[in-house]
Amino acid sequence: MYLQTRRTLLLFVLGIFALMAQAPAALADTGKNPCAMKNPCSMKNPCAAQNPCAAKVDAKLITRPTGTKLASGNHKELVKYGEQLFKDTKLSSNGLSCNACHADNQSFQPSFAKPYPHTVVMVRERAGLKRIHLDEMVQICMVIPMAAEPLPWDSKELAALTAYAGELQKSFKRGMAKNPCAMKNPCGLKNLCAGNNPCAAKNPCAVKK
Repeated sequence: MYLQTRRTLLLFVLGIFALMAQAPAALADTGKNPCAMKNPCSMKNPCAAQNPCAAKVDAKLITRPTGTKLASGNHKELVKYGEQLFKDTKLSSNGLSCNACHADNQSFQPSFAKPYPHTVVMVRERAGLKRIHLDEMVQICMVIPMAAEPLPWDSKELAALTAYAGELQKSFKRGMAKNPCAMKNPCGLKNLCAGNNPCAAKNPCAVKK
């Protein structure tokens, strides 16, 4: 019985030494193999944030107060100023501008050609409003896609953007008359996170056999 116990203990100790002898080689192999470490591309996708066009908004933020009158001024000057603001990323909190979605009349729905006020699907789904005016449409674009505060209702900026949007509506109508199927989804703009994806390169571990 004593000898058997000693033999069992000896085998156990020898087994421990054998494992210790193999460990350095295993660690060395891991250091050489670039695929043995945790996949650096398996982290949470930083571009998987919710679509900025899908957010909800308080209807009170974009509803024109009773008795509101937009700032007045020379129409051509307002349109010119509105065009500048349309391309100004400083109006947003996320680096977007109106032009980011609507360059060359892109991303407008066919309903944009209708006289305001009218029904807009995005407004109905996000704010619960059945009809909206053009200046209110400017405000919801400020609040949702551009993630900013609505403009003051009596501000020159709101009047200018509304005037410019009115001119865009005219050119949009002309485009619709030529090709009614050419307009795109307002939330279907190119993915802003698609450029220079660090995990999009060819898999270094996918070597050919």
